[in-house]
Amino acid sequence: MSAPGHTALGAWSGGRFMHFGEPLDDDRLVRLLRPDAAIHTVVTADVYGAGEADLVVGRALAGLPRDSYSLVGAVGHDFYGTKRDGSKGFPRFTSPDLRGPAEYAGYLRQATERSLERCGVDHFDVLLLHNPDRIGYTSPVVWEAMAGLREAGLCNAIGIAPGPANGFTLDVVGCLEQFGHLIDWAMLILNPLEPWPGTLALPACERHGVRVLARVVDYGGLFHDDVPDEGSLGETDHRRYRAAGWVEAGRARLDELRPIADRHGLTLLQLSAAWTLAQPAVASVAPTLIQEAGAHAKPVEAKRAELAAVPSGPVLEQSELDAIAAIGDNTGCMALKGASPRHEGAERPDAWPLDDELREVGRRFGIEADRDLVPS
Repeated sequence: MSAPGHTALGAWSGGRFMHFGEPLDDDRLVRLLRPDAAIHTVVTADVYGAGEADLVVGRALAGLPRDSYSLVGAVGHDFYGTKRDGSKGFPRFTSPDLRGPAEYAGYLRQATERSLERCGVDHFDVLLLHNPDRIGYTSPVVWEAMAGLREAGLCNAIGIAPGPANGFTLDVVGCLEQFGHLIDWAMLILNPLEPWPGTLALPACERHGVRVLARVVDYGGLFHDDVPDEGSLGETDHRRYRAAGWVEAGRARLDELRPIADRHGLTLLQLSAAWTLAQPAVASVAPTLIQEAGAHAKPVEAKRAELAAVPSGPVLEQSELDAIAAIGDNTGCMALKGASPRHEGAERPDAWPLDDELREVGRRFGIEADRDLVPS
């Protein structure tokens, strides 16, 4: 089995490596991530837990025939011999402080081989460039090296995974315009309550034949329908980075979506997945499976079962897709990362000035940066 399925399990689930909800113990997390006939795709990244997530995924895959599941990996943060910079994380491997272009291919191969070893397999079905900086989006050396890993048999397909925060829209579009002939997949943030800015990049993905794996399909857990308020989130919960009031506002919009979900016999998570899968170029969804605290919380196993029951084919009428998009319209709700018309100051690993070339790339897809990529 090579291509990811329409649903996927992310190693960031379970609260161990990204702090969402209550952390699961080892055995419970392994069971959560173990692929089966209903969900055969698992997504990991070498930087999660500085390799620990790969090891858990390796345990989850142990004993399964290699052709019974699809494994998506991600490399790009250099945590080997470097120090984590607080919430900014580990540096990108392309940082000039670490190495120059002549060393990119060597690093990517070494990082990929180490991640494969921890997972206990000899190849990824898809290998993503994880949270690239500006060099990662624009360097031919980087993408020739990624393609070289595919040619060497270390992966069957390659792709890009922008992040960690939302944005990077024109960077993705520009990257696909330049290297779309090499790239097979892109992992983007997308769900009915966060259609912006992810949907702006979908036409470029469609044009270049790049399939999209959508993450955060749960909208910070709200589509699991058991987040009562922001006060219930722990002090280290990653969702505290979201703007104040997002839970209350999101729950109000969920109530508008319930009649559509009920009409089709779907849970809210399944409705979110169905809407997202109906978007151009989207081929797979990977919500975060979160064990919330408190008596109100659904067991994370029940959330996995909901994901397993997401229909693989079309569910919603076009009028319903449009109505959902209108309810969830979040245009201009935040400052975006990556190339931005509002960026000020020095270039950072996750934000940089917007240049005229990217502005023109955007216009070819109907994106006017000063209109479409700024907070309202």
